[in-house]
Amino acid sequence: MATTAHCCYCFEVLAATLEKRSHRSLNQTQDLWTQYQQDLSLEDAKKGQEDDEMTQDDGESSDGVLEELETDDEEPRRPTPSMLQPPKISRLQASASPASASTVSTPSSLSATSSRAALGESSKSSSNTSFFSFTRRSQQPSPARKEEEYPLFVTWNTVSSRGHKSLRGCIGTFDARELSDGLASYALTAAFDDTRFTPINLSELPTLAASVTLLTAFTPAQHPMDWDLGTHGLRVSFSHHGKRYGATYLPDVAVEQGWTKEQTIVSLMRKAGWVGRSADWKKVADLRVVRYQGKKASVGYREWRDWRTWVEKEER
Repeated sequence: MATTAHCCYCFEVLAATLEKRSHRSLNQTQDLWTQYQQDLSLEDAKKGQEDDEMTQDDGESSDGVLEELETDDEEPRRPTPSMLQPPKISRLQASASPASASTVSTPSSLSATSSRAALGESSKSSSNTSFFSFTRRSQQPSPARKEEEYPLFVTWNTVSSRGHKSLRGCIGTFDARELSDGLASYALTAAFDDTRFTPINLSELPTLAASVTLLTAFTPAQHPMDWDLGTHGLRVSFSHHGKRYGATYLPDVAVEQGWTKEQTIVSLMRKAGWVGRSADWKKVADLRVVRYQGKKASVGYREWRDWRTWVEKEER
């Protein structure tokens, strides 16, 4: 199954080629992407904990206000020194009694000063955890992975400021390739050698999105309609005027275009080079359809760039 890390690797290869530098390996990209996601999860968890603590403090302050309102009907009392102290300090002093209960996460026996010190140490420890764990992981090379092999396609799209996608290049292979080699090769082939488009240049990089589709479950269809929209990609081949033709659509194409099955077959035949009337597609000799499956993963430039910035920061 294709992953976001596979797409980041395609971005890495293309960017490095355009910038005339070396690129990270697929294994390095996958490891760094995993670490990046772990750090994002830790940051989200820390932010959620801080939000909870702020909500808890707001609730305690509200309770104090309510208590003051409830005593409005009583005879006014002359303020004492303890009443003039800030509510939080009063609660900390009151909680010194062993019998009292507190919802504050710091132990009740801590003074205000020691609480701040403890929280400061905790914060410092949390902020350092990510860096040191990254350093330890980086120093230990990942165990060798068995190279997976898949037929695959790499797709480049340009994305407008309004989010509209336009195809910029898409090329792949039906032969199983080791992913490290296949992804690198077809990331560049789709960027530079798709004859429907001019080669991608460096200035276009911020407008791009990369998609990877790994293909599986190839099955000859019993007839041209023996497949499901949104589930299957198609590979057709046929003979016309003594010449053999062939073309393919990935599983998401027909759904994105809003085509019926018949419209998909006709469009695919035209892509292959057939120029007959749409109603005559069934008359084409020796039409063969192979269906297959493939889940696509995608990543946009901004997401890849955010990851790259994180990597560069951690490597300083």
